[in-house]
Formats: sequence, C-alpha cells, structure tokens
Amino acid sequence: MTMNQPTRQSEAAEIGRAVAGAIHEHWVLFLIEGIVLVILGLAAIAVPLIATIAFTILIGWLFLISGIVGLITTFWARHAPGFWWSLLSAIIAIAAGVVLLIWPISGSISLTLVLIAFFVVEGIASIMYAIDHRSGSSGRWGWMLVSGIIDLILAGIIFFGLPGTALWALGLLVGINLLFGGSALIAMALAARHPA
Repeated sequence: MTMNQPTRQSEAAEIGRAVAGAIHEHWVLFLIEGIVLVILGLAAIAVPLIATIAFTILIGWLFLISGIVGLITTFWARHAPGFWWSLLSAIIAIAAGVVLLIWPISGSISLTLVLIAFFVVEGIASIMYAIDHRSGSSGRWGWMLVSGIIDLILAGIIFFGLPGTALWALGLLVGINLLFGGSALIAMALAARHPA
C-alpha cells in the first residue's frame, strides 16, 4: 500500500503539470472567454427580464432536442425493456420544450419554482451541516449557518414575490453566475501567463 502512495502522488503531480502547461499555452483564450462571460453577466444583471426569457428559451431548446433524441433512440431500441417508460420520458421532454419555447414567461414561473425548491433544500442542508460541524467545533460552522439562512431568505423573497419575481430572478442569478465564473477565468488566465 505504501508502494502505491508515491506512484499516485507522482501521477497527480504530473497531471497537475500537464493541466498547468495547457492553461499556460492557451491563457489568451481563457482570458477572452472570461471577458465575454463577465460582459454577458453584467448584461444579464442590468436587464434580468431579457436574461430570464433567454435562459428559459435555452432550457426549452435543451428539453426539445433531448426529447427528440430520446424519441429516436427509443424507437431504435423498441425491443429493449422499459420501452414505454423511455417513450413517456421523451414525450414529456418534447412537451416541456415546446411549452417553454411557446410561452417563455409562463415557463420562467415554473423554472422559478424549481429554483425556490433548490434554495429551500440547499438552505436546510447547509443549516443541518452547520449544526453537525458546530458540535465538532469546526470554525466554519457559523458561515455555513449564515449561508443556509440566506438561502432560505432568498427562497422566501422569490416565493412571496411571485409571479413578479419570476420575471427577474432567473436572469439575475444567471448573470451573477456568469460574472463570477468569468472573473474566475480571467484570474486563472492572468495567473497562467507566465510558466510555473
């Protein structure tokens, strides 16, 4: 067992060097991608209604395409077990895609309800995690508790503001996600300009 430990560490170090080398070699592309994501994130934050509709339409296309592909593969493998369940799943995906594409505002309300459910579950899980860590005297438990409470507050704000919040909540959160993701890519690209 001790013989494998140095081998695994050297393999991990070699993989790390390969990743760092690839990032260094293409740091300009990562920088451009990060800048584009930051610009898109700022635009989504500035105009959350348009971002919400765009996100809903994107999800609609994803459902529609996955449903069509699922329908085709279901009929190719029609003699396989679970044919009817696979067929039902494909039809539901196609129907969901069509609904989101035809009525993106109504679809954004449904997606907002899913977002609320996510915040509630995430908030409760974070609070329970914090309580478990408090007994172990971990220093992070307070931050986890605050994070869980904020998730529940966000869920409450979005839920009690329905249907109005459905017009901006998704777009705003997508914008924030793009902004932070783009910033992280920019920081990574700038750090990778010079070889380690």
